[in-house]
Amino acid sequence: MMAEAGAGGPRLAELLALGRRLWDELEASTEPSSGAPAVQEKVRQGLDALQRATAMVAQLELFSENEELEEIASADLKFMLLPALLGAMTLKQVDLSRRREHLESAREHFLRFLKLCRNYGLGSFQLPPSTSGEEEDRSPSAPQDPAQPNLVAMAMSRTAKIERYKQKKELENKLASMSSAMESGTADEDQIREFYVLQIQKWIGTSLEEIESIDQELVILRNRDAARQAAAGPRGPPRPARTPMKPFILTRNAAQARVFGAGYPGLPTMTVDDWYEQRRKQGVVSNPQRQGFGEPGSPPFSSPPVGANDEELQKQQQETEEEEDDEEALRKARDWDDWKDTHPRGYGNRHNMG
Repeated sequence: MMAEAGAGGPRLAELLALGRRLWDELEASTEPSSGAPAVQEKVRQGLDALQRATAMVAQLELFSENEELEEIASADLKFMLLPALLGAMTLKQVDLSRRREHLESAREHFLRFLKLCRNYGLGSFQLPPSTSGEEEDRSPSAPQDPAQPNLVAMAMSRTAKIERYKQKKELENKLASMSSAMESGTADEDQIREFYVLQIQKWIGTSLEEIESIDQELVILRNRDAARQAAAGPRGPPRPARTPMKPFILTRNAAQARVFGAGYPGLPTMTVDDWYEQRRKQGVVSNPQRQGFGEPGSPPFSSPPVGANDEELQKQQQETEEEEDDEEALRKARDWDDWKDTHPRGYGNRHNMG
């Protein structure tokens, strides 16, 4: 295995070193915004270096499910960190339109790292559920009572967080005490191996925390997307277009219909009863009762039909008013003719003559 790693040689080690250095710079950055061009350029370079290194590790087959931790060369242990570093670097991207994609990709990187560590017996932890929602390696001591699952899960999660925090501090202290020997090149084989194992254990805790945070954010994003889809959904079938009515003269009764029909042969006439019956058949008026239309002595539009729009009502009201004005003028003209028949011309001027 060391020969194959050596064949990959410095190039693989350089790619890992570049990705790790860029990650450290991003973590220590004082830029006011993570979306600054300089920051995102480092993210892009870091992702490129780590992805190329991951492809080389897969090609060299440095890690296998059929081997033990002792079989891995001390110099190759550091390459186990590649999936975790890829997940952390993926989360540094700030494209909001692809946020959900980045979260899911980072989660897969962290989960792959945890599975690799579990396969080699590094650390004691429970694997998070997979992306398909199937939980792996569920603890057999987990409570089965459906009435208390949330409370127990919350208590277990809080305890696990406290324990991980304590372990993280202990690991950081050990790594800090060993870093000088590693940087100076004076560390022996056992120290090199212990240093990389401690780094892996530290990133196990980080990966578990990141997956928990990712899952919470994914729930929010999925609920938001579902709400948007529901708001943009269909609002019911559209109302059918109303058939336009042909012009006609509306009269109170059949007698008026004959009179106006004779005066306007090019325009059909229709009584209120006929008009109402036609509108009922078209579905515009739901009540079969006439609602006061055509009643003797009542104006034809004292109760507007259900479904009639403002334009129709206004037009019909105007026609009714004009009709009533015409009848009043006709009555006055007839009275005047009758009066002239019984009174000779100049009759009114003789009343004051001697």
